[in-house]
Amino acid sequence: MYSLIGREPEIRLLELFLTSSSAEFLAIYGRRRVGKTFLIRQFFAEKEVVFFDVTGAQNASLKEQINHFTKQIGKVFYKGARLTPGKNWDETFDLLTEAIETVERNKKVVLFFDEFPWMATRNSKLLQSLDYYWNQHWSKDKKVKLIICGSSASWIIEKIVNNKAGLHNRITKNIYLEPFNIPQTESFLKQAAIKLTNRQIIELFMVMGGIPYYLNKVEKNLSATQLIERLAFRQKSFLWEEFDNLFSSLFNEADIFIEIIRLIASYRYGIGQEALFKKIGKKLHGKNGIEKLKALQDAGFIISFKPHFHKTRGVYYRVIDEYCLFYLYWIEPVKSTLLKKSLVDGYWDKLKSKPSWHSWSGLAFEAVCYKHLPQIAKALSLGPTAIPDTWRYVPKQEDSSQGTQIDLLFDRDDDAITICEIKYSDKPFKITKEYAEKLKQKKEVFRKITRTSKQLFLVMISANGIQQNAYSTELIDGVVTLDDLFKS
Repeated sequence: MYSLIGREPEIRLLELFLTSSSAEFLAIYGRRRVGKTFLIRQFFAEKEVVFFDVTGAQNASLKEQINHFTKQIGKVFYKGARLTPGKNWDETFDLLTEAIETVERNKKVVLFFDEFPWMATRNSKLLQSLDYYWNQHWSKDKKVKLIICGSSASWIIEKIVNNKAGLHNRITKNIYLEPFNIPQTESFLKQAAIKLTNRQIIELFMVMGGIPYYLNKVEKNLSATQLIERLAFRQKSFLWEEFDNLFSSLFNEADIFIEIIRLIASYRYGIGQEALFKKIGKKLHGKNGIEKLKALQDAGFIISFKPHFHKTRGVYYRVIDEYCLFYLYWIEPVKSTLLKKSLVDGYWDKLKSKPSWHSWSGLAFEAVCYKHLPQIAKALSLGPTAIPDTWRYVPKQEDSSQGTQIDLLFDRDDDAITICEIKYSDKPFKITKEYAEKLKQKKEVFRKITRTSKQLFLVMISANGIQQNAYSTELIDGVVTLDDLFKS
């Protein structure tokens, strides 16, 4: 059994939640497979509490949900006694309330409703019943600690955290559980006695991100290349099958969400909301479209941003989930061809020699860097007020000037801007004469278009550093490497 890793802020909050002298209502949400259930069960496993743990069943009927819930009441509070299920949630929560009253006053009762959105079947009136029993009964009993959990982050946020009806402002604490970062991923693998170099860990991270459930599939004594091939490029292998399962478990209209994320992923530097709506058509527009994009963002699949210095040009979206990028770039194209029938050992290793691998690895490494901005800022000795952002300039058709893209910048309050170039390569990156000219032009375009008078510093974020030569000496003011991303 794995112990909790990298969840110190969440553990501190759970300690306050448990030791509070009043009733507490906690919402916990985050991407599917990120470890929400593991965190709660592991934390309370060693606590002297009555732990009522019930999980919603996907696509189950109201009757089935209530039967499961009632069976668990009997198991936890009445030593496994069979209870007669109620006809609705009011009767079921009444049964639970009676059970809570049988517990001695100084004993804490933790109610953990996992995958709660799945319990909320159509016309079930689950939320109305939760509202009533929390306000009328459980909130008045200081031993009650209620936890609502779900992988559908947007549902939890809308229906529980930001509820406008009876549950409005009833949440006392909430946890948004994020995937592991690179240092936490390294700790997780070490705990499992999996020995990989930093470069091998990054390669795995670019494929599956810091999702604990995925990392739990990693086997000992294999290289990152071998692991990726086993997990992704064999018939019915885990990463081969996971994508459809992931989206169908989160969204009722999985197909439209997949179409959206597929389109966004096809734009390396992101796509504007207006352009996105036009390309998807009637299925994505207005309030409905905004809600779907928010759901993808709440689930951690995409980010929204407004490029620096042109805030009036609308919102852009970019895919930042490593597994989604990997699946859409490598697995989905294979699935639709006969190649899926002829995958052989060494397939992924062969792909790594192709230009398309270098294109994907660059994109994936950028996504990794966006999730490790604190480590990058620390490596560059930037203060907490340095604002990270991205910037692009696309000239109008009639304009002959050169467009450019800046992967990452830090707008500092010491009258300076740090411009970052992100590069992933197997060896130290070499700045050639041609690339040096490109960097100079990028700085000139940025200064001209933004009209900034700030000092511009140019930094390379390069997985394996850079080769020292005349061009690097002239142009580069700092270097961030893989090892910097491993620092807490």
